Amino acid sequence: MLKVQEHKAEFSTDLIAKFDEIVKRYPAGKQKSALLPILHLVQAEFGWTSAAAMDKVAAYLHIEPIEVYEVASFYTMYFLQPQGKYALEICRTGPCCLVGAEKIMAHLEKKLGVKEGEVTPDGMFSWRGVECLAACGFGPVLQIGPEYTFYENLTEQSVDELIENLKKK
Repeated sequence: MLKVQEHKAEFSTDLIAKFDEIVKRYPAGKQKSALLPILHLVQAEFGWTSAAAMDKVAAYLHIEPIEVYEVASFYTMYFLQPQGKYALEICRTGPCCLVGAEKIMAHLEKKLGVKEGEVTPDGMFSWRGVECLAACGFGPVLQIGPEYTFYENLTEQSVDELIENLKKK
């Protein structure tokens, strides 16, 4: 597992300017409404949303840090720990499990040599099960962040091919 020290989260002037543009979209006093898109920008900048980054977002928006933590921990699109370059997310809800999602997850654990939520030693891959990816008729399905490309009707062989192709990029 990749060991990472706590992130200092220094926001560039360009990033703050993007925050300012987002906040302008909302009425005065309603800056909390900008929280979701600002968290997306933070994650795009750093690859994850650290506690330090969430604290700075709270200070910027003049809200309590717990308000940011509640949002970031509720939505699975925000990573609360460092991820691999390719974050593989496998649908683990009923329809996908009925057609083999759990088998694919076990295969990924074996293939990548890391448990769910961990990052491969080379920093290339992490994986986790997520809630419905809205492709129930095409399961098992996974998406790869940060672009969120979808792959459907997975088999162990198609997962192996996908991983090998990503390694070559």
